[in-house]
Amino acid sequence: MLQLCCTVRSVIYRNENNGYSVISVMNNGAVATAVGMMTSVSVGDELKLIGNWKVHSVYGKQFAFDCYEQVMPSDSESIFRYLSSGTIKGVGRSTAKRIVEEFGDDSLEVIKNEPEKLCIIKGISKEKALEMSEEINKTLGMREIMLELGAYEISVREAVKIWKNYGSEAVEKIKENPYILCTEGIGIEFRRADLIAIKLNMSADDECRIRAGVIYVLSGNIKNGHTCLPREKVAEVAGRFLVLEYDMVESVIEIMIKDGSIIQHTINGMEFLFLPSLFQSESYASQKLKIMLEFPPESITGVESALDSFEKRKNIKYADLQRKAIIEALSGGILLLTGGPGTGKTTAINAIIELYRQSGIKVMLAAPTGRAAQRMAEVTGRTAKTIHRLLEVEWDKNDMPAFKRNERNMLECDALIIDELSMVDSQLFEAVLRALPLGCRLIMVGDSDQLPSVGAGNVLSDLISCGKIPCIHLTEVFRQSMQSLIVMNAHRIVNGEMPEITRKDNDFFFISCSDVSGVSDKIVELCSSRLPKAYHYSPLEDIQVLCPSRKGELGVAGMNAKLQEALNPRTDLTNEIVFEENIFRIGDKVMQIKNNYHLLWHKDDGTSGTGVFNGDIGIVADVDTQSRILTVQFDERLVEYEFEALNNLELAYAVTVHKSQGNEFNAVLIPVYAVPAMLCYRNLLYTAVTRAKKILILVGEVSVMRSMVENNRKTLRFSGLKSLLNEQE
Repeated sequence: MLQLCCTVRSVIYRNENNGYSVISVMNNGAVATAVGMMTSVSVGDELKLIGNWKVHSVYGKQFAFDCYEQVMPSDSESIFRYLSSGTIKGVGRSTAKRIVEEFGDDSLEVIKNEPEKLCIIKGISKEKALEMSEEINKTLGMREIMLELGAYEISVREAVKIWKNYGSEAVEKIKENPYILCTEGIGIEFRRADLIAIKLNMSADDECRIRAGVIYVLSGNIKNGHTCLPREKVAEVAGRFLVLEYDMVESVIEIMIKDGSIIQHTINGMEFLFLPSLFQSESYASQKLKIMLEFPPESITGVESALDSFEKRKNIKYADLQRKAIIEALSGGILLLTGGPGTGKTTAINAIIELYRQSGIKVMLAAPTGRAAQRMAEVTGRTAKTIHRLLEVEWDKNDMPAFKRNERNMLECDALIIDELSMVDSQLFEAVLRALPLGCRLIMVGDSDQLPSVGAGNVLSDLISCGKIPCIHLTEVFRQSMQSLIVMNAHRIVNGEMPEITRKDNDFFFISCSDVSGVSDKIVELCSSRLPKAYHYSPLEDIQVLCPSRKGELGVAGMNAKLQEALNPRTDLTNEIVFEENIFRIGDKVMQIKNNYHLLWHKDDGTSGTGVFNGDIGIVADVDTQSRILTVQFDERLVEYEFEALNNLELAYAVTVHKSQGNEFNAVLIPVYAVPAMLCYRNLLYTAVTRAKKILILVGEVSVMRSMVENNRKTLRFSGLKSLLNEQE
């Protein structure tokens, strides 16, 4: 790490939400650009930056700093530059000159501690002098707080959030209750806050600690898909986690319910606990849907005759359930259309879109992921956006996603069609409903047999099972789809029947292997040589390995290592970077594994934007070890990752079935051998099978596949949407 002592010449860019700053600085008479996180920055600030030089592909040489110190100016010349920079509100160049002429090297001390002395200078009133003192003490206080927070091993990025939330009282508040650091706006892990609490001699049964432990249990289970948990379970788990008695935790839970820190709601006679934000999501969604059902848009007249004319004009005959769905979409306000592969969901949707257009209804199309939106656009011939893009995502002061489209700025459409609803979680569903104008039709399309969303909630399942939402489930597999064994076997799996695996002349194949190495070797062979030779498939663009598990030789990590070695081996000419457990090389297939709303992207046509999302798949285009930048090509978008941000990526020759949702691939390979018991169930296998468009190959043991088919255990999720929809007003 290098140290750069410099003076700020100008602020090129600053994000006030997260403190990311790009500044032009003067260092030993030379001008340089520095980038990093800062609580504040002004022209004239003297800084000591700790970091390294790097070369950005667009912006050139920059000093990237990880931490910094603000060095207060001590001589008259530097104090004049500092004061005349506009750092202190109301102090310009002429005022700064008069102050320095009067007080010299003591100018800052006078402003800070004896502001009344400033009144001898023409143009400075007592009120203005006090304001100046308050401003400079705020700046100096920020610097002092940064130093104090460093004693608790808090990073600059975290310190920015703490300062924005608590200002000059930050250190005092942390000493009173270090668990405030676990709140959503800051997001420090409970264990780290616990270590700070130990340093501060806080007792293990302190109410602040128990409150934080309860929130930790509820927050942690969001990752398991739950929007709520049984109250008794929360007290039990939190007690074990905190090593405290059940009754002690239970008494604090009662206090938290009373003060609104958590929400209690009765579902089927049992008390459940929610974090307020998740209760709000499901409560709002239920209320908005009830209003939409009570006040539907005006029905389109002559729907059946219009559909008859459309059938004649297109020379098509819709099945009874398809016809029912089309009529319901045109005559009602809400429709939930479900069905497996080959049941004609797309055909019905295309008819709905066309008949809407004929009736003068403006339609928008959306899906949860970029790949799903792209596929929706391909099959409908119309523009489709990701839900995030449709709602115009940005981020709030806590670096959390927020949407420009909401109750105050609604979508400009008469109908919205959302595909892949099984992937939509409770909070995203709430955001969609907030942006829907009253009277807008909502058509939701999904497959209830697929895995539920990665985020918390059980939206599709709750909407189906509540019995309140008009729902049509397409069941008839059409003749052209019946020719595909992928489609037919997918339906067999859903029905608990073993797939047909004896045929060798179709698109669904099973290769028997009875040991781990045999399975992995066969998959590598298929990816690297057999499928490319037989079908001219690209291992990167057409073929995807889907693993039930992350761990083990046949999990994502093990398969990625073997596939990378076969498809993109190391050479003396290949640049690569080792990051944690991954090796990234030019030409590697990679996946973004979390939503990142800040990542910048640009296209060759000059357009640019921000945001790369969980599940996006791309190819490493460049690894620049000197500038410490890795560049990934996501379809038409180029994204640059600093090496420190590579925890956003992992190799994607093999991905989990969960991560593959919303995507389709020409060829899919699935290892079915030694699948962990908790992942050996029917709808995981079904979801994997339905990701294949043209070729599906399972490699492993028939007994494992049979176990998955016969196990109809669906992942248990606690959610409140169904209960709230069924409540009487």
